[in-house]
Amino acid sequence: MKNYFTSRKSHIAAGAFSLLLLSACGNGGSTETAEEQKTAWDEIQEQGSMTVATSGTLLATSFHDAKTDELTGFEVEVVRELGKRLDLDIEFKELGFDEMLTSVNTGQIDIAANDIEITEDRLDNFIFSTPIKYSYGTAVVRKDDLSGIKTLEDLKGKKAAGASTSIYMEIAREYGAEEVTYDNATNEEYLRDVSIGRTDVILNDYYLSTFGVAAFPEMNITIHPDIKYSPSEVGLVMNKDNKELADNVNRVIEEMLEDGTITEISAEFFGGADVSKKSDID
Repeated sequence: MKNYFTSRKSHIAAGAFSLLLLSACGNGGSTETAEEQKTAWDEIQEQGSMTVATSGTLLATSFHDAKTDELTGFEVEVVRELGKRLDLDIEFKELGFDEMLTSVNTGQIDIAANDIEITEDRLDNFIFSTPIKYSYGTAVVRKDDLSGIKTLEDLKGKKAAGASTSIYMEIAREYGAEEVTYDNATNEEYLRDVSIGRTDVILNDYYLSTFGVAAFPEMNITIHPDIKYSPSEVGLVMNKDNKELADNVNRVIEEMLEDGTITEISAEFFGGADVSKKSDID
């Protein structure tokens, strides 16, 4: 019996020692796992800032003021207010459209803000915020002859200017237009090329196009009076894995929509129009 109990005690002691080892390893492992599981939102809060991609060349959502050269625009100011309410500094990084989406995808930036339309394909790859802008497509053409375009069917063979991966260039290609692309060019360059006949048309968002045409009254350009298509929704773009960031962004955007802040910012940049309200275009 003595041998049995001695053996039994030895097994218990060994088991307890093993448990201590496992417990120690477990605690160490948990600490490492917690560090590994730190979210993008945790890192943003630690840094006290967010990096936001925008073009700086897109009237009236992201551009440089002609007098001060300060970056401003509808989405730029929405993001600035978002940062204030989240108690975060905003670092803007000016990129071309394709580069900004790639940078969101690779985690180099936290948010892209550049009139980016919410589509099913993009929702497969990114998280979009609650919509901050509703609009529809229009066409910028020459004022004197409407660039020979009456309907979208007349785009066949016409030179359409824009970003290759934009929704509007996809529409232009569908209707047989010849694609003319630019590398993050200014609005003035796009519009002047239509005016002088280097290109024929720019398919784009109605509000942005209206602002752009009004900014250059000396040019031979106008908004086509009869072309309206593709109702759209625009939101801020985030990495698909950054759900906690998206939750906080949406919480504040919904506050800004409810208290009228986004309506006020819209009125400042879109001639009094409230782009936060849905359009009645089919």
